[in-house]
Amino acid sequence: MGSLRCAEMRELEDEAFKHGATPEGLMEKAGRGIADAILRRFSSKGTVIACIGSGNNGGDALVAIRYLADAGWEIGIRCLHKSAELGALPRKKIRELGDCPMNQPLPVCHAGHPLVLLDGLLGIGANGPLRPPLAELAAWMNDLRINHAAQTIAMDIPSGLDGDTGEVYDGAVKADLTLTVGVPKSGLFSSLAVNHTGSIELVPLTELPDPDDGDLCLNDVHSLRGILPRREHDFHKGDAGRVGILAGSRGMLGAAVLCATGALRAGAGLVTLFADESIYELLAAMLPAEVMLRPISTLADINPAEFDAFAIGPGLGRGSEESETSFLDLLQRMSIPVVIDADGLNRISEAGKEAEAGMEADRGIEQCMGPNFILTPHPGELARLFPEWAGVDRIDIAKAFATRYDRSTLLLKGAHTLVARSGSPVYFNATGNAGMASGGQGDLLTGVISSLLAQGLEPQDAARMGAWLSGRAAELAISHGNESIQSLAAGDVCSWLGCAFTDMGS
Repeated sequence: MGSLRCAEMRELEDEAFKHGATPEGLMEKAGRGIADAILRRFSSKGTVIACIGSGNNGGDALVAIRYLADAGWEIGIRCLHKSAELGALPRKKIRELGDCPMNQPLPVCHAGHPLVLLDGLLGIGANGPLRPPLAELAAWMNDLRINHAAQTIAMDIPSGLDGDTGEVYDGAVKADLTLTVGVPKSGLFSSLAVNHTGSIELVPLTELPDPDDGDLCLNDVHSLRGILPRREHDFHKGDAGRVGILAGSRGMLGAAVLCATGALRAGAGLVTLFADESIYELLAAMLPAEVMLRPISTLADINPAEFDAFAIGPGLGRGSEESETSFLDLLQRMSIPVVIDADGLNRISEAGKEAEAGMEADRGIEQCMGPNFILTPHPGELARLFPEWAGVDRIDIAKAFATRYDRSTLLLKGAHTLVARSGSPVYFNATGNAGMASGGQGDLLTGVISSLLAQGLEPQDAARMGAWLSGRAAELAISHGNESIQSLAAGDVCSWLGCAFTDMGS
């Protein structure tokens, strides 16, 4: 599903009303979906406070806390408007909550008892800086988030954020999670908005007509369900796919281990790591027992035909001029799906520089791109690959890549990873957190994607699912495990991949 501008969203709602939907019915459905999403994201009951303005966006939050109260959460309301200033539906939803505490002192929250603030101040019809009394309430929410470890969840869009452009106005609410209702709003995808939206998840409303996909789509749990087929009872390791990996060098053995472990934990039937003879014994002592390790003296020893997918690059090192030539020869021998990361990308960028200098006219970047290749650069690697795109917006880069390299897939890492391929929308990944800003996360992701490729997924689908799973596992390691933003490591993410797969199928 694509994104819509706010005016288009209102037109979609008007169309639904013509076919029998009602504002209250949509509010109830949205509130229930919001509550369900919150229950999935927290491992224990806590306190939730609906922070509302006068409009129906606050009504969604009020419905949500009613369902959360039924699930055993403590609830409260924070509203600085007089009762007479509220819309008819929010007033009704407050009455339905009975004696719910309003504007009470902040409850004492203990460890393991989350404090959640629902941002229901403003909906998509508002724009410009927040005005009193909402500005004061937004400041209160932001202070609790910083100083009292509150988790802020925005209803549809964070208040104070332009739903069309993503422009952030003074005093805007900072959310850790945005639950966008019905259809994603265009402004949520803007790089301007990233520090105010947090993770993003769609709350579907089946009553709304489906809009066209457009050229930018949200990559979330709803868009991924059904892509990975359920395994039959007689499924065997050959059906799960064979992954080959070329990774690791002295000083960077862990990258190879993380990549191989990611492939293993994402479901590959057989995982084989190729390593130079000089580091074979070192790696053998570090790898999971299930991963096969093959020593090689030259890259010519690798036969891609033995595998269903391949991963290249994590911790590989830059190599010599001779090894670079054999590396490019290996790429040209790859007729299977391949994920290229880290030093694999750096070697390709060096080939591009040589081609520009006229040294190897047949070794340019385009000649390195196979029909089923997935490139997974972070911003620094991207700058080395494509220096001509310096300063260009990330979404525009993804579109330009898909146009220029119509045989390959780009996974552009960042706070919201982008996945692009020719003939398809750019997908905007919705999961993850700042704890993933640590070494090894990309190595793990490369292994996960290669495993999904080996199981038969198309390159774009494998990249999309790998990005979502890794981000969701990082979220689960904090919300359901014992990790924090500061302590999260790639190994922790790997440990929660199983729960992320389960979450995707729930």
